[in-house]
Amino acid sequence: MGRPTAKKLVPLIIAIVVNIAIFSAAVSSSPVPSLAKLGCESKCGDVEIPFPFGMSDNCYLNINFSITCNHTHFTPAKPFLMNSNVEVTNISLHGELHVLNYVARACYSEDGSADIKNRPSIRVPMFTISNTKNKFTVIGCDTYAYISGELDGESYRSGCMALCGTFRKNIKDGSCWSGCCQLEIPKGLQKLALEVGSFHNYTEPENKSNLNLSQCGYAFVIEQNIFNFKKSYINNYTEEKVPLVLDWKIKHENCSTDKCKCGQKSEKILEDGSKYYRCKCPNGYHGNPYLDEGCQDTNECKLGTHQCVSNDMCENAPEGTYTCYCPENYEGDGKEGGTGCRKKHSNSKFIKIATGTGVGITVLLIAISWLYLGYKKWKFIQRKEEFFKKNGGTMLQQHLSQWQSPTDTVRIFSQEELEKATNKFNESTVVGKGGYGTVHKGVLDDGSVIAIKKSQLLDQSQTSQFINEVIVLSQVNHRNVVKLLGCCLETQVPLLVYEFITNGTLFDHIHDRTKYSNHIPWEARLRIASETAGVISYLHSSASTPVIHRDIKSTNILLDHNFTAKVSDFGASKLVPMDQTQLSTMVQGTLGYLDPEYLLKSELTEKSDVYSFGIVLLELITGKKAVCFDGPEAERNLAMYVLCAMKEDRLAEVVDKEMVMDEGKLNQIKEVSKIAKECVRVRGEERPNMKEVAMELEGLKVMQVQHSWIKNNLSNSEEMISLLGETSNSTQFLVSSRMNSTSNSITTDILTAHVPDAR
Repeated sequence: MGRPTAKKLVPLIIAIVVNIAIFSAAVSSSPVPSLAKLGCESKCGDVEIPFPFGMSDNCYLNINFSITCNHTHFTPAKPFLMNSNVEVTNISLHGELHVLNYVARACYSEDGSADIKNRPSIRVPMFTISNTKNKFTVIGCDTYAYISGELDGESYRSGCMALCGTFRKNIKDGSCWSGCCQLEIPKGLQKLALEVGSFHNYTEPENKSNLNLSQCGYAFVIEQNIFNFKKSYINNYTEEKVPLVLDWKIKHENCSTDKCKCGQKSEKILEDGSKYYRCKCPNGYHGNPYLDEGCQDTNECKLGTHQCVSNDMCENAPEGTYTCYCPENYEGDGKEGGTGCRKKHSNSKFIKIATGTGVGITVLLIAISWLYLGYKKWKFIQRKEEFFKKNGGTMLQQHLSQWQSPTDTVRIFSQEELEKATNKFNESTVVGKGGYGTVHKGVLDDGSVIAIKKSQLLDQSQTSQFINEVIVLSQVNHRNVVKLLGCCLETQVPLLVYEFITNGTLFDHIHDRTKYSNHIPWEARLRIASETAGVISYLHSSASTPVIHRDIKSTNILLDHNFTAKVSDFGASKLVPMDQTQLSTMVQGTLGYLDPEYLLKSELTEKSDVYSFGIVLLELITGKKAVCFDGPEAERNLAMYVLCAMKEDRLAEVVDKEMVMDEGKLNQIKEVSKIAKECVRVRGEERPNMKEVAMELEGLKVMQVQHSWIKNNLSNSEEMISLLGETSNSTQFLVSSRMNSTSNSITTDILTAHVPDAR
């Protein structure tokens, strides 16, 4: 093979140079941020489709902002608003939507009969016709036209007429006077409709005498900057569609909390008395302000949009700004129109002395500041160590070192770790406040979402008890108990760290319609009651050290996304030594849920939790609060209100009206109300224990799920016993169910079983 000739090398060199130029341009140019949502198409044909508009589900804010991209009939594809025939030509993030609208026209034969007549319209309820960018225009010599729509919720209609008459010779290009008529569009006009007609159907002699005159009239709403009247339009206006501008903005009440937001670093602009809003990137930023990361810093130095003397003296800065500077040995602000850059005068001896003195003082101040900050840091570490010892950290570490399985131990978090997770316990992270502290939502470095409870000030005498509670609760492994992950003892107030439950509290779902509009059906309420009873029974009977919760209420029952109950807030809980059945304590709890016997005697027993749970059952049945001072006096105390209704045989009247009822469900509610009645007895010894309550509710839940199975196997009591609980020979109780309906009537004792004592 011979050596390559110069003629052969030329194409190769050109190709290398072109590739290098392309690569350099790609490297030097900054990527343009997409205006559509992540994972969504950003263009339809030649038209950019920015969010809140989009072409598929989850790509637009709501259906009013959906765009249909027609690839079938157009090449390139064309976008249309929703499923209409309104073609979109441009979408501006400044609140303007450019579309094409049909021209209304009416043409007549020489005998005055109508040849062509149409009535175009645009019916887009969420958008308005721009009153600043459009004008209603009519063209013709014997023509009138109407524009109609909706304005402030009422019908609107106006008109305009275009005549020529004796002024036909005065018709001039650029002058909408003779043969042309224009009207301003009122602000807020919606649902546009056009209609055009003729006064004499072009049969007047003056119209017939001019053979060059078209016997047609035209009406349309057009972008006023585009339209320029021409004399030839009277003879023949050929446009079928004309450009029109719609104003768009977002309605507040039409979007949920997470959608009614602008992106980061963008500004929200309220309009029409805060009923609507738009988003805007601030000065120094560009992009889509409706996206989370939509507003990007603009590099003014690269684009040449700065006010510096030259590009070389411009430095881009974060937060949408830039800085002008002067080269070495020059001084000034470096800006055009400012002081610019001028050469420095020769340094004098005085300046050198002053500079040296300033540098010395600066170094001294830095050294003092460094020493002060070091001292502050040392004091901070000392203070954390003091709090750690004061809050029982040493005691907890000793317990942790004795445990066999490190995977089961409670984690001790550092103060810095939790401050980072909550942005230094910022007020925006607060998700709940109660009598025993404040709860913050946090996110750890590994992405785990946690709930951090800041308790009230802890008395020094309670430190040992607090540590014991932390150890015991960390070992409670029950699917319906909010898991205690650990604690932080380096702060003045000890912090408890729990798993984060996503779906709010049972109280909010039952009572607060501003947070949750959908009601909980009876089947889910019964399951929540059964799961909660099971947890309390576990704490009373099955935990290594029995625990009395002391504050059972609907706000302390959390729900996950599957509406699974999670009992929380053990801030008031008490550990019960195995050789005791009651504790003497200061009365703590929530009004309406407090055990009256505990309130009088200050003696805390497991039956105190039973009473509180009975009130929760009544909330689930009635949908009413435990105490309500807004209603009639007879309804202020929920327990007295329901017990009175049961006594007068009108339980159905107090059942939550939002639940869909049938006879079978009403019978179940009657059974649950009987359980609640037993739970809220004034004397604690007359109340059932939580194990009995849990098994009764579990039985009702099983009947609900497997009603037909129970009906066919009613005699098989042993299998029913295995579903409802283990048997023993210590205590006997009765679980009964009565199911009545129009189709069958069953009254039977489902199960007589022996169960272990509640302890």
